[in-house]
Amino acid sequence: MSATRVLVLNSGSSSVKYQLLDMADGSRLAMGIVERIGEETSRLRHTPLARGGEAREWAGPVADHDSALKAVSEELARDGLGLDSPELAAIGHRVVHGGKAFTEPTVIDDAVLAEIERLIPVAPLHNPANLTGIRTAMALRPDLPQVAVFDTAFHTTMPESAARYAIDVETADEHRVRRYGFHGTSHAYVSRATAELLGRAPEEVNVIVLHLGNGASASAVRGGRCVDTSMGLTPLEGLVMGTRSGDLDPAVIFHLARVGGMSIDEIDTLLNKKSGLVGLCGDNDMREIERRIGEGDEAARLAFDIYIHRLKKYIGAYYAVLGTVDAIAFTAGVGENAAPVRAAAVAGLETLGLAVDGALNAVRSDEPRLISPEDARVKVAVVPTDEELEIATQTYALVRPAEKT
Repeated sequence: MSATRVLVLNSGSSSVKYQLLDMADGSRLAMGIVERIGEETSRLRHTPLARGGEAREWAGPVADHDSALKAVSEELARDGLGLDSPELAAIGHRVVHGGKAFTEPTVIDDAVLAEIERLIPVAPLHNPANLTGIRTAMALRPDLPQVAVFDTAFHTTMPESAARYAIDVETADEHRVRRYGFHGTSHAYVSRATAELLGRAPEEVNVIVLHLGNGASASAVRGGRCVDTSMGLTPLEGLVMGTRSGDLDPAVIFHLARVGGMSIDEIDTLLNKKSGLVGLCGDNDMREIERRIGEGDEAARLAFDIYIHRLKKYIGAYYAVLGTVDAIAFTAGVGENAAPVRAAAVAGLETLGLAVDGALNAVRSDEPRLISPEDARVKVAVVPTDEELEIATQTYALVRPAEKT
């Protein structure tokens, strides 16, 4: 029996999300999440998909990631999908920051673990949790290939002119200060899926990908390779997000410290957790903001307008970077579901060949689709992202046995 299954793990500081996929046909066999790890009120939700089973949920203390993954293994085993299955080919791990070292999915060994750990100073919120999940999984299945798939890897093709900040080179190199970009698995998947939607090879297509969720990022993809992206050293740079400010004059930080008397930690919390949409109007849910706009709420309207203004600036900038654009693709929670955002983002850009068809834009669907007029010079697409499938695909491609000839 050939091993074709891949377990995808996304380990956060207090949670573990997982999906089990069969790469023979790309089908999902199970998915779930363990939340509030380390608390008395931990919760596990598990959904078996292969046999049409009903979702299961339980609550109780889960002490650590080791206990969380053991609980996940037990739930999978109840469905005949346990981690000891000979059909399991590998475990694929989402790792947020791979720096310059990791440009592609990588089988994890001690050297890889050490490098991920070395990058903790530039990803203090994410890499420690990713490492914990990896080490726990390795302890549970030391005989199984474990693969790291990095959020930053897709963006390592950016030229130095896009990746470098204009600061002293020696200082930047010493402290690894450069633009890395994030959401890379989503941008890779969506840019490739957009080319497929157009009936063309990725190498033939220039795409602007707009990943709009609570975290948001844009990328300019030329012939399947990223040449620019909006997030930088951290996920704070770029677009207006749910709770993050995005682009900001760096002197604002000095001003808040010197004049406002705020500490570095307080400013960090402000910019990452109390800014963006929630800082502008108190809500980071675009559905709620749209509802409030409908009721005439001026704060919600201003927040929406600022969000769209920043988005248009990046569309225009990446149009200039690419020179020729074949498509713009909206993805992630807001991008896939908020028709008013899509319409507003391209409104007034008709001279660039951009427009949406109102009727097509209003359609709700889980399928990739075009929402631009049939004769539009630049196609506008909605492409649901699938980061778990992308991680599983990259993982399986790395570990699957060579085909016999």
